Amino acid sequence: MTYNTRYASNPDCIKKYDTSQLRKEFLVDDLMRTGEINLTYSHYDRYIVGSVVPLEPQILETIDALKSSYFLERREIGIINVGENGSIVVDGTVYTLGHKEALYIGMGVKEVIFQSENSEKPAQFYINSAPAHMNYPTKKVSLADANKIELGSLKTSNHRMVNQMIIGGLVKTCQLQMGMTELKNGSVWNTMPAHVHDRRMEVYFYLDVPEEQAVCHFMGEPHETRHIWMHNHQAVISPPWSIHCGSGTSNYSFIWGMAGENLDYTDMDVAKITDLK
Repeated sequence: MTYNTRYASNPDCIKKYDTSQLRKEFLVDDLMRTGEINLTYSHYDRYIVGSVVPLEPQILETIDALKSSYFLERREIGIINVGENGSIVVDGTVYTLGHKEALYIGMGVKEVIFQSENSEKPAQFYINSAPAHMNYPTKKVSLADANKIELGSLKTSNHRMVNQMIIGGLVKTCQLQMGMTELKNGSVWNTMPAHVHDRRMEVYFYLDVPEEQAVCHFMGEPHETRHIWMHNHQAVISPPWSIHCGSGTSNYSFIWGMAGENLDYTDMDVAKITDLK
């Protein structure tokens, strides 16, 4: 089990970053390492992004940065399986997760164990975690259970299905929200028009990106944008002051996760496409 820490950055500093520094600050490119639990602890809303690819049962242990006796002592966690079938044992109760199924686990759970149904074709658990103030029940959510919102069009190359999975109305949480957006064939733009939400930060995790294809993720202030080229199973941290949108060389999917001051999904400040610079 390994983890690293990312500190918050002033938007004025980002204007001076070269490509290497930008990637070092915001790109999480070491996920889905076989047989490991790998975490990145961000100082943006104390958000944790990580992955577990278990060949044998692996226990989610606390890390020094949390100063807690167990991982979920003061936290909640959302998990989406982007690999083969697996299961998660939550204080003795087993939850089976197939491909693209999600699980929410509330604060106070002492033992979380990840395991694959077949170690030769392991599960790939993508995890997001945020601080919590009270316990809410553990709940599994499949894509069929998700709130579905169809957005965009093929004409503007952004026809997509937003699957709200760990979100109010489906799952009670303190501040964590997660979901998965799937782009239709022929569409490449996600989250366009772009927006910021100063009251929340966000993390994007790109998946279903074909081999030898890539996604260009755009970030920065609307009048001072930057970009990071990304590949399959890589994540990017999006500060509250930053836009977050992307365009791929083919269609793809991405998991969005966010936390912050409120749970209002529509709380955002849209940046007009013609105003982006």
